[in-house]
Amino acid sequence: MSSIPFTDPFRYTPHPLVKEAAEKVMGRIASFPDLADAFAEGKMLGVLVVKDKKGETGFLAGFSGNVAGKSIIEGFVPPIFDLMDPDGNYKMREAEISAINQRIGKLESSERLLALKNEKEEACRNMEADICRIKEEMAFRKSERENIRKLTSDPEVLERMIKESQFDKAQLRRTRQAWDEKIRNIDIELSGMKEEILKMKSLRAEKSDSLQRWIFRQYMVHNALGEKKSIWEIFSEKGLVPPGGTGECAAPKLLEHAYRNGLEPVAMGEFWYGKSPDTAVRTHGHFYPSCTSKCGPLLSFMMSGLEGMSLPHTSLQDRGIIYEDDCIILADKPSGMPSVPGLDGRTSLLEWLNSKERQSSANITAVYEAVHRLDMDTSGIMVFAKTPEAAVNLRQQFEEHKVRKTYFARLAPAPEGRNLKSGDTGTISLPLSPDYDERPRQKVDKAQGKASVTEYEVVAVNEDGTTDILFYPLTGRTHQLRVHSAHMLGLGHPILGDMLYGGADNGCIRLHLHALSISFIHPATGEQLTFRTADNPIK
Repeated sequence: MSSIPFTDPFRYTPHPLVKEAAEKVMGRIASFPDLADAFAEGKMLGVLVVKDKKGETGFLAGFSGNVAGKSIIEGFVPPIFDLMDPDGNYKMREAEISAINQRIGKLESSERLLALKNEKEEACRNMEADICRIKEEMAFRKSERENIRKLTSDPEVLERMIKESQFDKAQLRRTRQAWDEKIRNIDIELSGMKEEILKMKSLRAEKSDSLQRWIFRQYMVHNALGEKKSIWEIFSEKGLVPPGGTGECAAPKLLEHAYRNGLEPVAMGEFWYGKSPDTAVRTHGHFYPSCTSKCGPLLSFMMSGLEGMSLPHTSLQDRGIIYEDDCIILADKPSGMPSVPGLDGRTSLLEWLNSKERQSSANITAVYEAVHRLDMDTSGIMVFAKTPEAAVNLRQQFEEHKVRKTYFARLAPAPEGRNLKSGDTGTISLPLSPDYDERPRQKVDKAQGKASVTEYEVVAVNEDGTTDILFYPLTGRTHQLRVHSAHMLGLGHPILGDMLYGGADNGCIRLHLHALSISFIHPATGEQLTFRTADNPIK
């Protein structure tokens, strides 16, 4: 195996060889007009540095999905399983589904269906108008009868008026029944057509699901131990169903091509080429980690046997406790330490606070509760509760936006981003929602996103092109500051070292985002408190 640990695709800064390979790939695309046009709209690419059996180093290039309807382009690794083969089973079964789609389209847009819908709407309108007219006439005649009753007690006249009233009511009932019958007949024909459409849609879903399962059973992948499994097996063993598009990303394509051709993976990276999308944070030439929903289980299997990726060491030796009393404790969390327990084996700050070793050394006995979180890669001040009552109080303050926080960040140079100057202030407001295809990333979502608002103040623009900035978040959405920094609708400058949103291209080993201060009301005394960490938190 190689002398360097293989890239953790979910948390990495690109190796110099990877960056060099990416530059060559982008240069090659730019030098061929047809390629440049094909990739211009934006595509995730990847490079894999490899060694052959002679020990010579080279690299492979790949792209996610297909480009301009092509799955095979010279200079890039082929797909793990070629869905675009015109004579393959996928294309034939896809054609069946397309035929069903066409049938559904014809049914939904048929003149008869449209005519029936219009006929029903018109019948409902006419029924309402007819009944309204009859009721108005009935009300008028009723008023006349009431006036007559005041002037006469003649039994024959009174009897005649009773019969008139009964006739009016019967006429209203007959009118309702006639219209109901007409609308019911329309509904019968409409229901027949709609039922046929639903049957076709059900058949389409059944065939699509069957095709999807068939696809994932054809996607056979290997790992460095020589083991071989289908994508369906890999996900099924974890009780999961592969999301659509699993196996079509650049990273698994690159690894599988290396294994099939006797090449040793050395280092890998994925980067964006072309136009930035309106939603997700993607900037030309920036590196990004693999998505966890599609590639998490898949790459975990495919990287088995490669030189290990150890978890980063984190401790509180250089930071520690800021304040503690009978109700609360505040600590300065290091970058790389989770706030609360997760699934990756790293010790969280909450676990450290509750550890026997820490509590025995400090001669305390308490059960700390988390009331908020910081991203694992974010450092800085956190408050924890020491009593259930304090936990309820603090959580309510966070929910009601009564807690005020200040963050320090250092932004990466980005010529395409906003031109920032020392002293600049402003507000960023973007609707955010989870990017379910690219977990744990968030995306700008104007349709379904929730409001996120951040005020900022530029502290300094440094000689190396980086920018020091203070953030004052008014909402607390996941990854809010990271997206507001990196997205082109925000500042267009990713936070330095941000592996998720394109700020890790310069070899930074940590996210340059630090929770600098926090203000809240003490849950027991009611006093307004403000705590702050060091003024220069990021070295």
